[in-house]
This record gives sequence, structure tokens and C-alpha cells, in this order.
Amino acid sequence: MFTIRSAHSEDSRAIQSLIHAAGINPTGLDWQRFLVVITPEGQVIGCGQIKPHRDGSHELASIAIADEWRHQGVGRAIIECLLDSHSGELYLMCRSGLKALYEKYGFQVVQEEDMPKYFKRINKLVRLLRKFSDKRENLLVMKRSPSAG
Repeated sequence: MFTIRSAHSEDSRAIQSLIHAAGINPTGLDWQRFLVVITPEGQVIGCGQIKPHRDGSHELASIAIADEWRHQGVGRAIIECLLDSHSGELYLMCRSGLKALYEKYGFQVVQEEDMPKYFKRINKLVRLLRKFSDKRENLLVMKRSPSAG
């Protein structure tokens, strides 16, 4: 039904398109860090990456699935493959409605005082922007320790 592989340079536009359609932060989209999910016809239908930050933290990020392929195991396959490839601490940012999903993979909510610098900055920025928004969901920062999973 689909396969997962490391991204190639020609996958860059498809990755950007999936990220844009999902409304995900488009910064740090280095195709060389991505895994992509491919149909037998060669169509890129999903992607994800482990994104390193200057403060030394790593983030499970940019998980995006084409609408017509949602709820068919594509996201789960990407997440599991990325988690298998990273043995250290791993952070993520997600909407509060996704908390239970990521808890299944061993992630736990991190309080601001325990966040690496990158996540503290983003968390503060999101809180500031929320003051001008009517969105009801919060942004969560979650962490998976090496012994989790």
C-alpha cells in the first residue's frame, strides 16, 4: 500500500506542499532530515523529520499526511519509524487535542521551566500570539525520554 524511505532532493517540493497544506511551521524544512511515505506509483503522501535545534534538543516534527491518506496508518508508520531511528531525548510541539496520541508513544507534557531554550522561546511566542486569537486549543510541548516507548 505504501513504503517509507529517506527523502531525496526531488521530494523537496512535495514535502513543502504537505507542510503548507497541514498548516505546519515551514521553517527548518531540510529535505535531508525527512522520511517520506510513497505510494506504489511514487506519489509522496506523508512526511516527517527529527529536527535538531541549536540548544542541543531534537524534535519530532513536520508530520504531515495527504488528506486522502489520513486514518490509514501513514502517520503512525512515520512516527514509529522516526522514533526507532532516534535513541535520545526527543521533544515535540502539538495541539492539546493530540496529547493522548503522543502519550501512546511515551511522550509526556513538559512544564515551561523544564523546556530547552528553543521550546521556551516558541512557547512564549505562542502564548503572546494567542492573546490576539480566538483559538481554543493550547500548544503543548512534550518530551520522550530514551527509556520510553
